[in-house]
Amino acid sequence: MQLVVFGFAMMCDAGVRAAPFVPERDDQVLERIPARLNLALLELRLLRRQLAQEPTNLGLATRLARRYIEIGRAEFDPRYFGYAQAALRPWLASPAPPAETLVLSAILKQQRHDFSGALVELEAVLREDPRNAQAWLSSAMILQVQGDYRQATAHCAALAYLPGFRFLGTACLARSLGLSGQAEKAYLLMQQVLDEEPDAPVADRLWALTVLAETAERQGRRERADMHFREALSLGLRDSYLLAAFADYLLDQRQPERARQLLAHETRVDGLLLRLTLAEKQLGLPIGARAASLKGRFAASRRRGDAVHLGEEARFALSILDEPQVALELALENWNVQREPRDARIVLEAALAAGDHTAAKPVLENLEASSLEDVRLAGLVARLRQLE
Repeated sequence: MQLVVFGFAMMCDAGVRAAPFVPERDDQVLERIPARLNLALLELRLLRRQLAQEPTNLGLATRLARRYIEIGRAEFDPRYFGYAQAALRPWLASPAPPAETLVLSAILKQQRHDFSGALVELEAVLREDPRNAQAWLSSAMILQVQGDYRQATAHCAALAYLPGFRFLGTACLARSLGLSGQAEKAYLLMQQVLDEEPDAPVADRLWALTVLAETAERQGRRERADMHFREALSLGLRDSYLLAAFADYLLDQRQPERARQLLAHETRVDGLLLRLTLAEKQLGLPIGARAASLKGRFAASRRRGDAVHLGEEARFALSILDEPQVALELALENWNVQREPRDARIVLEAALAAGDHTAAKPVLENLEASSLEDVRLAGLVARLRQLE
């Protein structure tokens, strides 16, 4: 059974366009569908047709919803999450929804950053079925996003002990260890399971290699990080989180041309467009049009009451608009919801730029409690301590 790996912060950062668009002509092109989507859309059409003929078929409904979620994640297109919700609605409206629908509902809540609601549903599933692998994985990843690494580690371990899920469970466990002061152990564990299970599903290997690359990057092992990112890309699966993580690495290494080439055609996703704009800024290229587009997209998200972009918007305010106080407020608001290394980083960077070391206190305390090993954050912490 292929699980939906859907828990990193960036995976929750949806948003494709700034505002509803009304065409001026009947023959006007509304959107160019990427070629990679053609087969997936055909599959979805067939599944919808089957479900229309068998509206009480739970298996068909959950299969359709799962495919919508997978495509929405790969394309960072929130519309597919809405389609998934609609496919599940008849069962979710019942007094006792089936476990399959509750797990998928939790994944959709996770995408909206309703982490508490998602955990409630996943815990309900696990009470009834402690062998539900997707529930263990999804809850572990939410706990990682929230910075609760002790609980996340326990959930990852439970997954690893289930028959057939050693690879994913170990990758999950390695990520928790790598975020809680055991980076070297995490790196070796992840490398070991990749070597021992070369036939693991491609999507699982991509996630594991991304975990490995980010662990190496936090340790300051640049060559290894670069190698693992490139190996993950070579698997041929489009993954927005991987693209964002690799682009961030390249920007940190002052390799903007490589970042620009990586993201040259990735302008539909806000987070990737932001990184492309940052790469072009490093190159000294004009970024006015891209910055205006991003500003409009973030403003539209605000009008919709959508708060899943806060971390990216904070980075935009700091690095593009040069508004450190605005960036700090957004970063702290984001920190209240999710607490991964990149969330800590934007708070520290904005606090430094704003000259406000006291605002970073919650992050500094969290980093000390978690024992996170990250050479980038360590440098920012040292600089903030000098302001005290």
